[in-house]
Amino acid sequence: MVLGSNQIWAPWVVDDIHAKADLGRYRIRGMSTHQKVTHFDDLTFLSTGLTRFPLEGYKEQCNTAVSLGGLNAENPLELDIPIYITGMSWGALSANAKTALGKAASMAGTASCTGDGGMLPAEREASDKLIYQVLPSRYGLNPNHMATAQAIEIVVGQGAKPGTGGLLMGVKVQDDVAISRDLPVGVDQRSPARHPDWLGPDDLAIKIEQLREATDWKVPIHVKLGACRVADDVKLAAKAGADGIVIDSMVAGTGASAEILLDHSGIPTVPAIVLAREALREIGLYRKVSLIASGGIRNGADVAKALALGADACAIGVAALIALNCNRDIPESNFEEEIGLPAGSCNRCHTGKCPVGIATQDPELTKRLDPDEGAERVANFLNSMTMELALLTRSLGKGDVKSLEPEDLAALTIEASIMAQVPLVGTNKVFGN
Repeated sequence: MVLGSNQIWAPWVVDDIHAKADLGRYRIRGMSTHQKVTHFDDLTFLSTGLTRFPLEGYKEQCNTAVSLGGLNAENPLELDIPIYITGMSWGALSANAKTALGKAASMAGTASCTGDGGMLPAEREASDKLIYQVLPSRYGLNPNHMATAQAIEIVVGQGAKPGTGGLLMGVKVQDDVAISRDLPVGVDQRSPARHPDWLGPDDLAIKIEQLREATDWKVPIHVKLGACRVADDVKLAAKAGADGIVIDSMVAGTGASAEILLDHSGIPTVPAIVLAREALREIGLYRKVSLIASGGIRNGADVAKALALGADACAIGVAALIALNCNRDIPESNFEEEIGLPAGSCNRCHTGKCPVGIATQDPELTKRLDPDEGAERVANFLNSMTMELALLTRSLGKGDVKSLEPEDLAALTIEASIMAQVPLVGTNKVFGN
């Protein structure tokens, strides 16, 4: 007899069945997966001792600047830091939140991204560098807006909902958001799962060529992929002419996704980077086509490890929202009363009732987020991440974040060794080889 609790019919499984029996459909939530997967905490850096000299932080600088998408574009995306704000739509987020993110990106010398539903003019004004997303929905798509961007990102899939389209519940399809997307007010938006004017990689090559012509070959064209069949997808996207590839893993966040997708599709960020790196290397395009890692990037250590594994930059979403005050018990809010969960546990971004004014279109809730104050908080967070990244890089005896490499890492678990393809600590063995 096995003693202890029943893991097959655990309390949360029973609750899930009860909820579906009441609803008659799959469950939807925001934030990210509840699965426990191998992540960056399962890796550690092998800093200097006698084998190499560390750099002095007070007098020896660490270069954090990166250039993305320069393979075919006349003007690569030049960033002061290898971290930018990922695509999150005006609709999923309030106008105040989008404006704050754009201002913060400018303050930190990096870029923000539009997300589904088109460009918010206030975000364009706030952002020195803007990435314009082209999604299957075409909601809010405006070639004139796109022409003002510093990069284009074609979204094939998202890590939080691969193989499906975006969701925006009707409670958020209000006023200007509904007008921008040409949708009836109050009706749920369920975006298409695939682009209407192309299907496969050959068609993608034509689409990339069209976008190059629309932007006069000046800006990079990136392709965003949900991390699933990474090796083949990356090769196909690169051969189709992408200047950069964004790999969005299963731990990426969302404003709304089916729980079944969040917890049961895609692969983690660590193996996704490694698979993408090796795919590009195999076709001779590694470090030529930029690789951007997305999904669960929380601090400078995560960024440093992603770069060491082979990424050129990282995109953050949930972390930036938390810096904006997501899940923080501010004086104006009452999480338990307004959303039914305590601050720190909220994942109900899809309800439009965000107590801190981020994931909402309610004017009264939106007022709780001051764009200028929010921008300062997010800029502070980006700066802290960059300082952590530089500190780790100098501790490895390196003066440029682009010099980070797999040799700088070791794995704390056998699973991490296999996925990251680095030795297990205390051994010289890379498991899985």
